[in-house]
Amino acid sequence: MKDFKKGFTLIELLVVVAIIGILASVVLASLNSARTKGSDAAIKAALSGARAQAELFYDTGQTYAGVCAVGAGTINAMVLNAAQKLAPGNIPLILSTSVYAYSASGASGSAVCHDSANAWAAIVSLKSPVGATGGWCVDSTGASKESLTLGSGIYACP
Repeated sequence: MKDFKKGFTLIELLVVVAIIGILASVVLASLNSARTKGSDAAIKAALSGARAQAELFYDTGQTYAGVCAVGAGTINAMVLNAAQKLAPGNIPLILSTSVYAYSASGASGSAVCHDSANAWAAIVSLKSPVGATGGWCVDSTGASKESLTLGSGIYACP
């Protein structure tokens, strides 16, 4: 009479658990990359909407002066929305003559908007930029591209 025990050995179970662990780590790494790309796409989309809103602002007063300020019809809320993709919460939008400073976590200076009577430009840091300190920049000339800087008083994406 043969006495076969049914079931799996401890080694077989450990091998299966190890394989599942390896597969799970690969999937989680891919998801993190997808989340980062999704955040960057949301930033770009929000700034694209800001560019259209700035043109509506210009059409009502024939000037861009104040387009970055807080108020009805301005792009302030849209640029802040883009910046909040970096880190939820209260991220300060730096206006006027301030210089852009890269921060993937939404630190001060990572969202900058400059305006004058004739032009405007806004930039928000990206989570995964092509350049080491890149942000997505949009301006009144129609530019929408990754830039490494937006200097003080500059109204066009470099």
